[in-house]
Order: sequence, then C-alpha cells, then structure tokens
Amino acid sequence: MITDVEIKEIRHLLKKAERPLFFYDDDPDGLSSFLLLRRYCGKGRGIVVKSSPVIDQEYVSKIHEVRPDMVFILDKPIVKQEFVDEANTPIVWIDHHEPAPVDHVKYFNPRKENDKDNRSTSHWCYEIAKQDMWIAACGILGDWFVPEFEEELIKKYPELMGHSDDPGVLLYTTELGKLVRIFSAVLKGTTGDTNKCTSILLKIDDPYEILHETTPRGKYIYRKYVKVHQIYEKLLKKAISKVKKGKLLLFTYPSMKLSFTGELSNELLYLYPDKVIVIAREKTDRVIMSMRSKNLSLPPIIKRCLEGLDGYGGGHEHACGGNVSKGDFDMFINRLTKEVK
Repeated sequence: MITDVEIKEIRHLLKKAERPLFFYDDDPDGLSSFLLLRRYCGKGRGIVVKSSPVIDQEYVSKIHEVRPDMVFILDKPIVKQEFVDEANTPIVWIDHHEPAPVDHVKYFNPRKENDKDNRSTSHWCYEIAKQDMWIAACGILGDWFVPEFEEELIKKYPELMGHSDDPGVLLYTTELGKLVRIFSAVLKGTTGDTNKCTSILLKIDDPYEILHETTPRGKYIYRKYVKVHQIYEKLLKKAISKVKKGKLLLFTYPSMKLSFTGELSNELLYLYPDKVIVIAREKTDRVIMSMRSKNLSLPPIIKRCLEGLDGYGGGHEHACGGNVSKGDFDMFINRLTKEVK
C-alpha cells in the first residue's frame, strides 16, 4: 500500500508546488487521477499521454514549454531515466503497475511493498484528495475494481449504483458504469478535444450534471459521449459476430481516428468471461493489442508468446496491452492459441 506518511508527503508536495504539471494516462483511471489532484490543489496544467505507456524524452519539450516547478506523473507504467535527467525538475510519480523505479524521482506505488496490491492510481489519489468521490469511483471502476467506499457512494449518490462485488456488473448495468464510459469517450479524438472536455470536467459540480444534462457544460460532455458511443456500438457488434468456439476471442480492425481496443476488450470479457480476449488494431506496420482474461495470469503468457518476435507487452494480471509488428502478429496469435487451450 501507499502509507499514510506517503499520502501526507504527496499532499505537502501538491501544496508546495506553485506551477505543477501533470502527465496522466489516457484511460478513466488516469483522467480521474488528474481531475482529483488538480481539483484538490486548484492549480497546474494537465497533459494526457496518448498511445504509449512510456514517458520518454519526447515529453521534455513540454517541460521547457510550461516551465513547471514540479511534475506529477499519474498512472503511467514506464518513465525513462533520460526523461528524468533532461527534465531537470522535481518529479512525483504515482502508479500501480509493476514497479519500475528510476533515479531522482519520488516514486509511490503500492506494489513496492505488496505485489498483489494493485489498487488503481485513482484510489490513491482519492486518499490524497478526500473529495470528489464520484470522480474517484469512475477511475476505480474503470480499472475493474469495486470502490472501497461503495456504501458511502450509494448513500450520497443513490442513482449511480447498487451493491455488487462484480466490477463488470457495475460497469455495464449502472449509471456509474455509464459515467466511466463517458470518461473514456472524452479521451477520444484530438488532444485539443480532450483538453477542452477535461477543462469542462474540472468545473462539473456533480455527476448528475452530466447524466441528466442539467447544464450547458454537462450537455457538452454527454453529447461527446453519444457521438463516440455510436461508433463504438458498431465495432462491438462486429466483434460479437466474430465469436467462435474455443478459448480465444480475437477481433482485428483497421486503424481509425478513434481507438477502442481497451473498451472492447473489457466489455467482451464481461459478455464472454470464459474466453481470453484479444482486440487488435492495425496501425501502419504494427498491431496494437488489448488483452483480457478472467482466469489466466496474462503477463507470463504474453512474455513467452513474444519471445524472438518484434514486440512488447504486459500490464496487470488479467488485463494487458501489447504491440507487435504485422509480420509477427500471426505467430504471436498461433502461440497464444496454444497457450490458452
């Protein structure tokens, strides 16, 4: 876990920073983590890191552009030492993926002490902020966890959810689940679109403002979701049409303006819990994958399947990402099919 002493230290650093810069992951957990800390400290700029799990030298230019006095990295699994060295700025990194510390960074990760404690980054950001429970719940559920403050959430927002210990049920049958999908939707499209939606979310007072479209800003967010969801539903129907006998459910689709690999893999796992899900998106000469399994530990399987191939992959025990060259994709799938029989 991240200890109470560490939580207090992070709070102190947030208050101390006058011009914080936040790098955050492009999923509901990353977005919620940013919103929680930014709303808590009331200052700073956020930059969503899309299409890569890595913070590397490419992002040093943002440091030079913004000139922050402190950098916070949220829910990103890999930070390159070269980025840290060239940034020449104090860095606070809060994460819950496999520990991968680098030098000269204040690194907070519950898995440093207990590898099985992979509670989401938004869980820990809520422990820091202790406000905006509904935002925290979106990030936590989006990472397939039931919020530990479930009872308090139901009492405060009774329309959002009922009692369940199954994240899939909450994600696909409740209003809180719809909010998670709304958070996913605002991250789609150009960085400019995402920044506009994020700026609006920083001003939203409660979840019903979005769900019931009670204000112009709530309507703007909800209508963005409706447009994105229409595209997603068409892809989901195609993916369902590809379901066959066997343990592996593979759906491949060509590159498009919006990526839905993570969302598709999550919902298909809910619909077909006995299958291993692989959603693959072709992009130039690479294939980008999102993989899910309810029963198998995926990281060691993926590692074996990628041996000798041009690719990489990993993540959580039951939810992983990957990237492999088009030329090696068929070999990867053949190996994976044998592994999961």
